[in-house]
Amino acid sequence: MLNLKSTADTRGVSGSGSVATAEKAMSFITKGWREVRSSADADLQLIKRRANTFRSIADKEVENFLKSASKSQFTTLTASANTTPAEIEFVKKLQPKLNEFRKAYSGMRNPIVAVGEEEWGRVGLREEGVFEDLIKAVKKRFRDLENKGSGVIFQGLRNSQFVGKVKSSLKSIYKDSSESKDVPPLDVPELLAYLVRQSSPFLDQLGIKRDISDKIVESLCTKRKSQRLLRSGESSAVEADAINDDLDLRIASVLQSTGHCYEGGIWNNSPKQIPDWKRHVAIVTTASLPWMTGTAVNPLFRAAFLAKSEKQDVTLLVPWLCRSDQELVYPNSLTFSSPQEQEQYIRGWLEERVGFKADFKISFYPGKFSKERRSILPAGDTSQFIPSKNADIAILEEPEHLNWYHHGRRWTDKFNHVVGIVHTNYLEYIKREKNGALQAFFVKHINNWVIRAYCHKVLRLSAATQDLPKSIVCNVHGVNPKFLRIGEKIAADRECGQQAFSKGAYFLGKMVWAKGYRELIDLLAKQKKDLNDFNLDVFGNGEDAQEVQSLARKLNLNLNFKKGRDHADDSLLGYKVFINPSVSDVLCTATAEALAMGKFVVCADHPSNEFFRAFPNCLTYKTPEEFVTKVKEAMDNEPHPLTPEQQYNLSWEAATQRFMEYSDLDKILNGDKRPNRGSDKSMQKSVSMPDLTGMVEGGLSFAHYCFTGNELLRLCTGGIPGSRNYDMQHSKDLHLLPPQVENPIYGW
Repeated sequence: MLNLKSTADTRGVSGSGSVATAEKAMSFITKGWREVRSSADADLQLIKRRANTFRSIADKEVENFLKSASKSQFTTLTASANTTPAEIEFVKKLQPKLNEFRKAYSGMRNPIVAVGEEEWGRVGLREEGVFEDLIKAVKKRFRDLENKGSGVIFQGLRNSQFVGKVKSSLKSIYKDSSESKDVPPLDVPELLAYLVRQSSPFLDQLGIKRDISDKIVESLCTKRKSQRLLRSGESSAVEADAINDDLDLRIASVLQSTGHCYEGGIWNNSPKQIPDWKRHVAIVTTASLPWMTGTAVNPLFRAAFLAKSEKQDVTLLVPWLCRSDQELVYPNSLTFSSPQEQEQYIRGWLEERVGFKADFKISFYPGKFSKERRSILPAGDTSQFIPSKNADIAILEEPEHLNWYHHGRRWTDKFNHVVGIVHTNYLEYIKREKNGALQAFFVKHINNWVIRAYCHKVLRLSAATQDLPKSIVCNVHGVNPKFLRIGEKIAADRECGQQAFSKGAYFLGKMVWAKGYRELIDLLAKQKKDLNDFNLDVFGNGEDAQEVQSLARKLNLNLNFKKGRDHADDSLLGYKVFINPSVSDVLCTATAEALAMGKFVVCADHPSNEFFRAFPNCLTYKTPEEFVTKVKEAMDNEPHPLTPEQQYNLSWEAATQRFMEYSDLDKILNGDKRPNRGSDKSMQKSVSMPDLTGMVEGGLSFAHYCFTGNELLRLCTGGIPGSRNYDMQHSKDLHLLPPQVENPIYGW
């Protein structure tokens, strides 16, 4: 009702129209609630009938057992020719005891049934008081049964393991409060320590690092334990590594002693079920072919090689651009009239390079191109384009980019496991812009915000990226198999004595300053005398092409500018040395491709190139003088042929294996529901403990949802106008409901 009112006020809807709309909405909700309640009543009645049927069958089975036991044994013993008088006398004594057992069973069953039937229709057996009364009645009847039984059968039952197990089960189901009064309550230091530890995500957002929070917790727990040992007269060294475990066990024991059961808070949804059928992986990315960018190419290969194993179904979700945006983004004036046409192009390009037909689904979500950011931003709720039945595992390529303006369902609420893969060093790009330091400060905290709210785990391709929460550094990208085949052919030609490389050095990349052109021009300008005879061919197109070429001519550098082309183009195969001075890349795809083709690579000693240092053909430098040395070394020598192990490490098979391991997908897909398990403990943490970390992350998600729901705030932070929902052209191209139907006026 609050949303209805506020929407009507802000949009100027007439009073009568608002009331009519609200009444229709409430009528629809009421009708749905009645249907749900009727269905629930029918289910309860069905459960009751089945329970009664089960009870009747059990009664008949017990009666038949008692009758058959007494009658058959007595008849058999008396009819046998070898039966002794002592045995006949024993059976005569046994029959009355069986009758006594039958009466005791009936007496024990009746009060249980009476209690169950009396309370079933009123509140159900899940009500706490009724359930405790039922258990008490069962325990009392067992005690009466034991006290009455003095014969051979009852003595045997009393000493049997069966009765012991039943009694212990009843004791574990119901506990008297007096049994756990000896657990001391939590004191102030323990409460403060638990509060600080659970609030670490929030404190991190405020700039208080995790190690500071850990030191505070350690100080509080150490002081508490020292006081307790001093009072008891004992002495022991407090181990810092065990403090967290001790605190967990302490909280769990207190909660268990009080009988408290935490059923979730305002940020928690009901737990998602792990599906029993074939698992499903949804890969969501921010770009698509024919735009030859890393977030278009690498997720496509990831989908193909994940689907190749056939252990899980895979869907690749890519942005769909309207015709006007396609003309701005896609090269060579290439456009598509329908998603099906673009999908056909994507699959043809992929099959030509991987050499097999990848069995995965390609879906599209509405996207818009931002000229200022030079990137595609989602329009509307991207998560809705993965059906709920397939919402199992999500891989978000560039999770911060996808969620900057995400106004929809929380990914971690819809999916069982959400993995983010960080491709781009946005902070490095932003620092090069006007007021870059201030912008980078805000973007850094916004990235922390959205990662905490929307991801379970994050993989950073290299340490060059921002240090994000829940993240680990691992290269999970491979090389297009076509480049590995080129490298194998070049190695074979060299073994046959043929000349593999007939050209010198080159650089390839989109012609924007942030892609390394600034560093390249600075290096060549400073070392112009030492590299006087050195010529470099540069391949690339981009928004800064005119400025780059103008500056190179002004400084009289030996740079030959040529149009951009595919790295596997025949005209590039003869080059021996690839120069890449960029320090803004996270993990340069072109560097990996050059190494796969057996070339030398001269690159900066930078975290983005850490993965490539293991290859002998990778020559890194730290200073301009060292750059000159490495360039001359590469020009005067021949590259080393790649070993089979080095080829495998560059392949997508190895990258997929690393991804499965570091993202915990191998454990999840193999049925391990707890991929991040710690060390075994004598007592596991109580499930009734409120998770303050989850509450903080849920609060951040809710705040982000409110923030991105305001059009003014979206525009102030650089959002595309009207991108909170998709537009009419998107609905026509993707065959979606019209925007006003998908997002009615009374919705938020």
